Amino acid sequence: MDESLKLPYLNKIDTRGDFQVWIVNGAYIRGHTDEEFTNFGQHYRYPYIPDKEFWIDQEAEHDERQFFIDHLLVEHELMAKGMPYGDALTKADQVERKVRRRSGDVRKVTHRGQSLPDPAAVEERLWKKLENGICVWIVNGRLVRSAYDIDFTAGGHDHVYEFIPTATVWIDDAIQENERGFVLLHELHERNQMEKGMPYSQAHAESSRMEFRCRHHPDELHDALAAEGWA
Repeated sequence: MDESLKLPYLNKIDTRGDFQVWIVNGAYIRGHTDEEFTNFGQHYRYPYIPDKEFWIDQEAEHDERQFFIDHLLVEHELMAKGMPYGDALTKADQVERKVRRRSGDVRKVTHRGQSLPDPAAVEERLWKKLENGICVWIVNGRLVRSAYDIDFTAGGHDHVYEFIPTATVWIDDAIQENERGFVLLHELHERNQMEKGMPYSQAHAESSRMEFRCRHHPDELHDALAAEGWA
């Protein structure tokens, strides 16, 4: 890697026409630039990404780079022509979904004789069962995106996603281990607030602020998690 490169850049993995495809340190971006940066992005979605560059977060587990590149090519092209992000996202998701179906991922989580995927098939490891009965699972994020929701990112819980079992939080295994605690805080706080009746938009914004603060003050993470029932 070029010694002149600086964070968040890690390494260039591909070139598609005029586009350079970079693996980046997503944890650094979420901690210093944008807590809402997800698995990948391009300039018209995230203006801090230079045009003609695609950024893909380094993955802790399963390779999804080809899915993301195909998505970004469509999303960037449409937004460059003036299409709003929401509409471009829908079109790009359609292309990505076709590629994921061809990969055979859905068959891996659908039992013979059944038409619907099995949530247990994506749950890799029980991280912890809390005293209030909430189960926190590390899940195969690639399979969740392929079988359930192509836009699933970082984590989620049963009050947001209908496919997540009751009283359950899922943490994406694509998230690096040293970043999972911050995602966990976000999901637990968001779920706890929604359990009390707070609407998703408000609970999400509040949880994002808490997550961002703890990314800058990691010494506060343990106490913040304890306040959400992680003890």
